[in-house]
Amino acid sequence: MRKATSFSGIYGRSRSALLRGAICFALVLTNVSFAYASPKKHPPAEPLDLNSASALELQQLPGIGPSVAKAIVDFREKSGPFRRVEELLAIRGITRERLEKIRPYVKVVPPDWKKQSELLNDRDGASAIA
Repeated sequence: MRKATSFSGIYGRSRSALLRGAICFALVLTNVSFAYASPKKHPPAEPLDLNSASALELQQLPGIGPSVAKAIVDFREKSGPFRRVEELLAIRGITRERLEKIRPYVKVVPPDWKKQSELLNDRDGASAIA
């Protein structure tokens, strides 16, 4: 049995060919991991109402993941409806910087305004049918 004394004799390829292959493999893995690690979020076209948005809808906001979205919903359920967007600062994970990033995509509609608009819509719909 003969002993291989060179790199290509041991591995069957030159060192530079193996290095090129390893670099290509690493680049492929990097692109795959970025594709799965940070899917591109598309913020909502219309601002979300903090008093009615679900946790799933809140996750569309930049910088808001599942745990912060759940914290927003939990806060709303425990403390009642939001009166101002700035109240988000009371939630752990919402910093001033994060608030400024999401501010264009959120709004607060007071609950009584919702009821009034629903009543107006019902009345308009009823008159249109009659």
